[in-house]
Amino acid sequence: MTSIQDHLSKRIDGSIKAIDSIREFLPELIRVGNSIFERMESGGILYTAGNGGSAANALHLAEELVGKYRSERPPMAAVCLNSDPTGLTCIANDFGFEAVFARPCSALLRRGDILLICSTSGRSGNLIEALQVARDNEILTVGLLGKDGGPCRDLCDHPIVIPNDDSAFIQDAHQALIHLLCEMAEQR
Repeated sequence: MTSIQDHLSKRIDGSIKAIDSIREFLPELIRVGNSIFERMESGGILYTAGNGGSAANALHLAEELVGKYRSERPPMAAVCLNSDPTGLTCIANDFGFEAVFARPCSALLRRGDILLICSTSGRSGNLIEALQVARDNEILTVGLLGKDGGPCRDLCDHPIVIPNDDSAFIQDAHQALIHLLCEMAEQR
């Protein structure tokens, strides 16, 4: 039987491996970041969404852009769609959980905006529905995904898929990607 220290050490190794895997995505991340920030500089708004731990990642990106990451800079227009519990519960109650992001996307997203979703599986029905609304309205779609990317992969203009099956490791890598996007925002 392994000790708790051995177990935790293996978990650290798994996180490091997942985060290290994003090096291969740096050219794509730079393209994605440039696309996002060019749209934002032209008046577009970045909308983010996710479920569970991925909701926390989506919220973290939006708050870092509106607030600050490291440097003082003008605030950037970013809204996290999963940050309004009254809206989420109203929509879920009246239209079902699949609609909790699609309805706000229909109401808020305009040409020039961006929808960035975070999902460890790419299989969440509410994110699939939101991406479909965004695609139908010619909104730039970005996915920070895991595993094989699921159905969300094909609905994203820019999917970045962490090839791992462990949700915690995928979320660790997504968090690193979010911080790299913040670095790019502040370098601009």
